[in-house]
Amino acid sequence: MKQLLTILSVTFLLISCGNESKKITIEKVIKEGDLSGIRAKRKEIMLDYTVMQNKIKQLDEAIAKLDTLKKLPLITTLKVQETVFNHYLELQGNVDTKQNLVLYPEYSGVLTRVYVKEGQRVAKGQLLASIDDGGLGQQVAQMEIQSDLAKTTYERQQRLWEQKIGSEIQFLQAKAAYDAQQKAVSQMKTQLGKTGIRAPFSGIVDEIITDQGSVVAPGQSQILRIVSLNNMYIETEVPEKYIATLKKGTAVQVDLPVLGETINTKVRQVGNFINPVNRSFKVEVAVPNKKGLIKPNLTARVKINDYTNKKAILLPQSIISENALGEQYAYVVSTPNADGEAIAKQVIIKTGLNQGDNVEVVSGIKNGDAVIKEGARSVKNGQTVKIINK
Repeated sequence: MKQLLTILSVTFLLISCGNESKKITIEKVIKEGDLSGIRAKRKEIMLDYTVMQNKIKQLDEAIAKLDTLKKLPLITTLKVQETVFNHYLELQGNVDTKQNLVLYPEYSGVLTRVYVKEGQRVAKGQLLASIDDGGLGQQVAQMEIQSDLAKTTYERQQRLWEQKIGSEIQFLQAKAAYDAQQKAVSQMKTQLGKTGIRAPFSGIVDEIITDQGSVVAPGQSQILRIVSLNNMYIETEVPEKYIATLKKGTAVQVDLPVLGETINTKVRQVGNFINPVNRSFKVEVAVPNKKGLIKPNLTARVKINDYTNKKAILLPQSIISENALGEQYAYVVSTPNADGEAIAKQVIIKTGLNQGDNVEVVSGIKNGDAVIKEGARSVKNGQTVKIINK
């Protein structure tokens, strides 16, 4: 080691002395203005420069062999492995239900009775409230008596006609009278049925809007609201560029921040109309509500799986760099020696989609490559590095 230091000192001294002499000689040659002399001096200096470079290279190689304290860049590596990559289109939406209905009366009168309470669960067809019928019930009873009489008359005329007694016209008149009376009773019963307000579907009475004793009118007076939480969904608008990738059955993740819950579901319906104002189409996503905690108008984040690669190469965004030409690159290392030393190689890569911190690498890196993770910013192409993976 001492001999090498001595050689280096002598070499640098000779270079310094030689440079001083060459500096004076060069100035003299340039001052004389002899072109052939200037060219000859340049050739001489280039020859000396080449010899000096070779000597320095020999010295560097000798130092590298004898120096046990190498100052190599310390890096960690990430072994690339193919994995499943799912890309999600993230959108905002509100939860809604197909069964959220305010009930109106079909008959004018006084709201005589409300049979349910707020929060009560009701079944489809159950009577929820009734309106004063204004004597319709009595009219129906009278018409039913007349219908029974018409029926008796018709049956007797039918037996007589079968025995060839009486005229055919009498039989037909009795039959027509009976049919007309039946239809009149049916129509009156339908009218009477409108005085009762029944549940159109099974659900929960969310709000009673009108109190008993109030006068109500069809299409004007809101009686109560009934809600079912069994058929929940989210409707959101998607940019038109995704129309070819989204279809019925596409996987969806629904995040409900308020509940701290994530639901895996699917696209239930894809709209067939593109809104010319914002160039988007509607997508409907089913939202299962097994616990009953999801309510209408709840805010949700919708993540629609618009792309999947089952053999993707993924890299963290932090280890990808970009050169002056706008090309993205990363560093891979060769197989390390026994001391954990390897050669770093810069590779130009092409990237695809990203999800969070992960970026899909389309080309440039293959399965099994060791990519520099920590220390990549301080490494140069072709440089020897030391791997310190834990």
